[in-house]
Amino acid sequence: MKLVNTLLAASLAVAFANVAHAAVSPEVAAKLGTTLTAVGAEKAGNADGSIPEYQGGLTTPPPSYQQGSTMRPDPFAGESPKLVIDGKNAAEQASKLTATTLELLKRFPSFRVDVFPTHRTVGLPQKLLDNTAKNAVGTRIAEGGLALENALPGVPFPIPNDGNEAMWNHLLRYQGHATSLKYDSWNVDSSGHATLATTGNVFIEYPLYDPSRNEPAKASDLFFRTKISYTGPARRAGEAILVQDAVNPLKQPRRGWQYLPGQRRVKLAPDIAYDTPNPGSSGSSTYDDAWVFNGALDRYDFKLLGKKEMYVPYNTYKLNYHEQAADITTPNHVNPDLVRWELHRVWVVEAKLKPGKRHIYSKRTFYLDEDSWIALASDEYDANGQLYRGSFAHLAFSYDVQAPNSDNHMIYDLVSGSYNITGIYGPHGGLKYIQPLSKAQWSPESLAGTGIR
Repeated sequence: MKLVNTLLAASLAVAFANVAHAAVSPEVAAKLGTTLTAVGAEKAGNADGSIPEYQGGLTTPPPSYQQGSTMRPDPFAGESPKLVIDGKNAAEQASKLTATTLELLKRFPSFRVDVFPTHRTVGLPQKLLDNTAKNAVGTRIAEGGLALENALPGVPFPIPNDGNEAMWNHLLRYQGHATSLKYDSWNVDSSGHATLATTGNVFIEYPLYDPSRNEPAKASDLFFRTKISYTGPARRAGEAILVQDAVNPLKQPRRGWQYLPGQRRVKLAPDIAYDTPNPGSSGSSTYDDAWVFNGALDRYDFKLLGKKEMYVPYNTYKLNYHEQAADITTPNHVNPDLVRWELHRVWVVEAKLKPGKRHIYSKRTFYLDEDSWIALASDEYDANGQLYRGSFAHLAFSYDVQAPNSDNHMIYDLVSGSYNITGIYGPHGGLKYIQPLSKAQWSPESLAGTGIR
């Protein structure tokens, strides 16, 4: 299927270094809430009805949900796949599959894509939708696309002009104000052997989404921070890391700290970024592969290719809240019995390495969900232009708090034949939405207190 160019002619794709530009005109922004949803998705369904019209998201928990529980039942548990894609019919559906999905279908007869009816479950709080309308005409891209100006809490660019704006929408995606979970990360090697990489307690906060916040973000304001304390396996127990990202990474670059029990001190860790191999995945991913993509945008030129209908993991409650990790980590690929795929419209962004910049990936393709702006999948290519790795985020909407979540994510290394899946929180009681940690708890010094064997 050819890419459908949904970019609006009235929008000017301009992003010159050190010059700020408004996103779209008031006339273009008026489409929000009419032909477009409040976050810029197409409100209408597709031609054959396989993607339904947007109706505001899933606003009522299923009857099986117990109020206050951190384990969220699948509201669509009774549905059956309407299409099953395997190696035999993969070519017929190739236009709707990522390169990584197609490669897995070709390699492994046991891999399949179970396509279920599409449900547009994602809905955001009204305050954020109101701010998004203001952002459409008020938020500006700056520093050659590497920073933002005048962004209110909400989607910064609901009608994006270019790839940088689309990627900023992913970076500032709404997933609640603060979350906490205990999770496992597993590595499965080419022989099919699964090894526990880490068990950890993680706190994630999106400071711009403080409910009391009403002012635009300043250059030094943090939009993301996370703190992880590892409790297992024994060789990593006691380690801890802290990472924080600011709205303007040129003026306030990513800062990272690490605590190692053997050294008994907290130290700056500037390498927790870009293509530094992530030890938690045994090197099968980089630090900026987490959540499909994270960190600064300065090493790539991002091109917005348009929209496309694709099969992506969606409403993956069965996987995210599954209580037995051994059932998930099957040889060669995640257990297809647990993964729900749906047809959704995604924004496609192509990233090419800038001249003079360094990264192990020469090109990356990202697929951003139109309803949440979460990156649901990616394809990564090596220096020779060969498909190298591919990742997926498993989105499940937390209907009790009106926030999507994709902390369960994974990556396939197609060269080594291994994969890593992280954010497995079902065995540990699910996902919690919490009050943010105190200023003292977010200090680097606090890592030494959490890093206890």
